[in-house]
Amino acid sequence: MNTLSKPLPSPLTQWFPVLVGIGMLFIPTIVDLSRTLWRNDDQVHGPIVLTVALYLFWSLRQNVIDAPIAPKPWVGWPLLITGLLIYTLGRAQGLAIFEIGSLLLILPGVMLLMRGNKGLIAVWFPIFFLFFMIPLPGPIVDALTMPMKVAVSYVTENILYNFGYPISRNGVILHMGQYQLLVADACAGLHTLFSLEALGLLYLHIVKHESWTRNTILAILIIPISFTANVIRVVTLTLVTYYFGDEAGQGFIHGFAGMLLFITALMLIIATDSVLRFGAKTRSEQL
Repeated sequence: MNTLSKPLPSPLTQWFPVLVGIGMLFIPTIVDLSRTLWRNDDQVHGPIVLTVALYLFWSLRQNVIDAPIAPKPWVGWPLLITGLLIYTLGRAQGLAIFEIGSLLLILPGVMLLMRGNKGLIAVWFPIFFLFFMIPLPGPIVDALTMPMKVAVSYVTENILYNFGYPISRNGVILHMGQYQLLVADACAGLHTLFSLEALGLLYLHIVKHESWTRNTILAILIIPISFTANVIRVVTLTLVTYYFGDEAGQGFIHGFAGMLLFITALMLIIATDSVLRFGAKTRSEQL
């Protein structure tokens, strides 16, 4: 007797209810963030991270569709339920760190229920990348940002002083000629480091180095690269203010300096990667 195999549902039929459910949960959260948190200078990277993550999910969609259907409900359900509970708590109490952070449990839970391990592996990076969208707790930010600002201020003062500029420093306030410049959180804070670390990891994901040692070294070096880029930004703003006045330093040039920060950091990351690649090539030739 011949048996007819039941046709598999189309990818659209499978994923449409899931996408609708995730959208119903998180679109209100994103709307709220766009009206509040993402308007702050130190959180402007949030929508960029989200946009990049969505693009990465879209670019990997075929890998997810082609993954074998091998659900892992004993892992997927606990992750999904825990994530939904965290989301509910965050939504009820207005805690963005819980609302956004729940994505890191909900999305893996959904992937494990829909496709299993291979489906989760296919999209592990965009899920991990969403970590950089989570707003950090205020006490942690304050505790780590102040030493970073002091260090950037100190290095900026010494660089400009050695070049003969009339500069002095009081904490995180730079005195340059007749001007006083406050090194703000957005110029040298933890959020900037967070943003640049995300940029560096995205670069590593794009170039796809096979060596985990090289990837790890470059990821660690992003921290001093971020510090260097911040120093270049503050030095630039200080010189602009000194030569062209406070309005120039706080106007368009201030925004452009933010772009300069990321351009400089990206160039330093690429240069560091090139040095590591040259070193690895030289070592392999010697062996």
